Amino acid sequence: MLSRTAALLLPAFGRLRITADPAPGTAPDTATATTAAPGSASPAPTVAPGSIVAANHTSLSDPLVVLAALHRLGARPVVLATAGLWRIPLLGTLLRHEGHIAVHRGTARAAESLDAAAEALAAGRVVLIYGEGGLPRRRDSGELPPGPFRSGLARLAHATGAPVVPLGQAGSRRLTSGGTAKQLAGLATAPVRRPGLHVHLGAPLHLPADTAEATACAHHAVTAAWAAASRHAAARHSAAGHGPEATRP
Repeated sequence: MLSRTAALLLPAFGRLRITADPAPGTAPDTATATTAAPGSASPAPTVAPGSIVAANHTSLSDPLVVLAALHRLGARPVVLATAGLWRIPLLGTLLRHEGHIAVHRGTARAAESLDAAAEALAAGRVVLIYGEGGLPRRRDSGELPPGPFRSGLARLAHATGAPVVPLGQAGSRRLTSGGTAKQLAGLATAPVRRPGLHVHLGAPLHLPADTAEATACAHHAVTAAWAAASRHAAARHSAAGHGPEATRP
């Protein structure tokens, strides 16, 4: 329900475009597949069942953008999210009902989330995880590359053997960023501004067994996907007459 709700709501707030790295063996001149235009000859990206989607985290509106994008691609992920969300009325009920996974960071229960994610992957579900485990400190609407990753993504991939799909998203900071008042104002004006939002999927990869090496590999792949999404989002922003965007690679 949350994925479907995100897919229904997002078009009112912004214009989403999805691209992906080419599949292995694809000719170089078809380097990007897109779902932007209905009836496009380019094949739509796909996310295989039992995959881990690793996304960058830039804004409180990230889940809206990422869930809407994955819904468009036919994936209904189980999301690992901070346990505090389960205390929000109605939202907590929906999260529990749909089997999303609470992460109790800094407690003895923190490892439980990886066990639950492994069970979801074994059942053929797609699992969405934010490797950074938190939001950046930057308060303006500019983009930042992904911060350091925690080790949970690497440990989950090693324990399950699941492929990791790097997902980079850009533009959601033009929906919500900064303090509470600015974020509320951003949401209130988004239906008028309808900023461009971009999600880019990297090619699936299997991480190495060493946790530190795997964490670095995943961070590099998600950063590359974010950079691709940022370039697309910045180009659309400039084409719409808004001038260059504050992006720091």
